[in-house]
Amino acid sequence: MSDEPRITDSHCHLDFPDFEGELPDVIDRAHTAGVHRMVTICTKLRLEPQVRALAEAHDSVFYAAGTHPMSVAAEPMATVDELIALTKHPKMVGIGESGLDYHYTSESAQAQQESLRVHIAAARDTGLPLIIHARAADEDMARILTEEHKAGAYSCVMHCFSSGAGLARAALDLGFYLSMSGIAAFPKSQDLRDIFAAASLDRILVETDSPYLAPPPHRGKRNEPAYTAHTARVGAEIFGLDYAEFAAATEANFERLFWKAAAYEAAA
Repeated sequence: MSDEPRITDSHCHLDFPDFEGELPDVIDRAHTAGVHRMVTICTKLRLEPQVRALAEAHDSVFYAAGTHPMSVAAEPMATVDELIALTKHPKMVGIGESGLDYHYTSESAQAQQESLRVHIAAARDTGLPLIIHARAADEDMARILTEEHKAGAYSCVMHCFSSGAGLARAALDLGFYLSMSGIAAFPKSQDLRDIFAAASLDRILVETDSPYLAPPPHRGKRNEPAYTAHTARVGAEIFGLDYAEFAAATEANFERLFWKAAAYEAAA
């Protein structure tokens, strides 16, 4: 491992073909950059076995599983029991990503909402965090998250948060977390940086969403977990902290929310 401050890439997609044949090197580069832990996300439940296998093969990799909202129309509707069964694996640490995407797939809005409620129920029942994808659906997202929270508390992270201030406030008011991706480091993202700055530091995570959304100086290229460090340095600037302080804060936040990953490492 590196002497760099330790951080976690709380959301990446290591099973995507972009990393085929390179994964050991990708993980080594992450470790060198101080990214000592990654959560790789399964977006279609039929692919869960191969995502699980990645977590089993690499000590520093954990995983989550769900049906991505853009895949809901083409995939079987997940069931609560199916999701709960997957959580029996010791390295399966979150539910999702689920959510709403009306930018690309608004025609399946009703099915996406049904799927989202299924994933929320599984998160509520297991105590594992819900991982949310939200795009062009702020009003419905805030409404459903709030309705469901009133029906029974659950924990949640708004992954790759790039929505409006209203949804940020609704999520934070429910005790949820906002995850900062490379988008927050883009030069034209000042409004988004202002949203993060208005949040409490103890509700912030960092991620890559790799292979997408590489932060500067790698923008336009394939993203990878090592680049979490670039976004985290921008996060430190947003909160007026030195990098080590910001890294320590996001580590504490990750271990509070993704408690199962922390417990697994403590027992190892």
